[in-house]
Amino acid sequence: MPGVTLDDAPPLADLMPWSVAPPRLGRGWPAGPDPASLKARWDRLMKTAGDERAALFEPTRARTPYSAVGGLPGRSGGTERLARAEGPCPEPVRALVAPFDEQWLIPDHRLIDAARPELWRVADERQVFVTETPGGTGPPLLATSLLPLLRPGRIRPLYRRPGGTEPNLAPGLLEHLGARLGGLPEPVDVLAWILSAVRADLSVPLTADPGLWARGVASGRRALWLMRRDGDRPKLPGGRRPYVRAPLPDRPPGLDYDRATETLCLGEGRISPVPPGAWDFEVGGERVLERWFIARTGEPEPGVLSAIRPAGWRRAWTSELLELITVLALLAEVPPLPEEFPDPVTAADLRAAGVLPVPPSSRRPASVLDPHEEGPEGQLALL
Repeated sequence: MPGVTLDDAPPLADLMPWSVAPPRLGRGWPAGPDPASLKARWDRLMKTAGDERAALFEPTRARTPYSAVGGLPGRSGGTERLARAEGPCPEPVRALVAPFDEQWLIPDHRLIDAARPELWRVADERQVFVTETPGGTGPPLLATSLLPLLRPGRIRPLYRRPGGTEPNLAPGLLEHLGARLGGLPEPVDVLAWILSAVRADLSVPLTADPGLWARGVASGRRALWLMRRDGDRPKLPGGRRPYVRAPLPDRPPGLDYDRATETLCLGEGRISPVPPGAWDFEVGGERVLERWFIARTGEPEPGVLSAIRPAGWRRAWTSELLELITVLALLAEVPPLPEEFPDPVTAADLRAAGVLPVPPSSRRPASVLDPHEEGPEGQLALL
């Protein structure tokens, strides 16, 4: 039976129709790899007033210390204008700031130019955010349990409502695939398949062959587990696990890789073995390990809040780096699917079954009104 070609494959935008533009911070200082530094930046801001506070804040056309802003859904941050705010820093939360780079974010709407409240409303322990990574090499999609701040690709939540309800899939897609495969797939199975099969142009070939479907779902679930890192810690087999062979200096001057010995060099510090697949792993044309390292060691502009940061390399970063190496090495080994699929489920098939085109309501966020949200200056938000 002929295989499906890229022209036959439905686009991701039809399979997961609701998407949101990524959040835009507008300033770098509310996010960073060290939560203590974020609290120190907040404290520094709170100790200033007037023009000095406004300058430290780094105002934009979208946000100034005088902006009237409601609270973030599910968060208890203040809603009075930041120009006269005081008190402790809202507790930082984990966020995916760059590909595979989990950092911290001050969850305060007053600090963020475009927070995308619709994402915060559906963020919980069951949610999976799928982020597009257009341009360059690497996987076209990433998945995370954290709020993603990656730009410029769009974000597609797996579920339209909290609690893992109402999957963000074309209405009728699960039932149509179930009829073709002989068993109804779970929403996360469809997501796993998408992660395995998606092409660079964000089209997603589908198949009704049960064996190939099971193979793709298994590969996608492994990739999903590695990307989310919200369960058991991934490990390489004993002889391949990376270890610190020479202590990392307090201020590593740079990052380099010795391919012959599979050694990652941070100044005089040494980590090995580091498989080539981990070092070569790129997203959007950038090497993941290098970008991660620069985010923690790059020299900030003096006199700005972002300059408040750890004086040296933190021990926690070493543990995070070892885990990141492991994740990238294992992801590089996930086997790809074949270029052509037997028993294809094409876009034409989905149109004939009434799955496509999706109704306009599927491209809009669902109504999530409970609990009530606080508007500017403590008023009730009107949604």
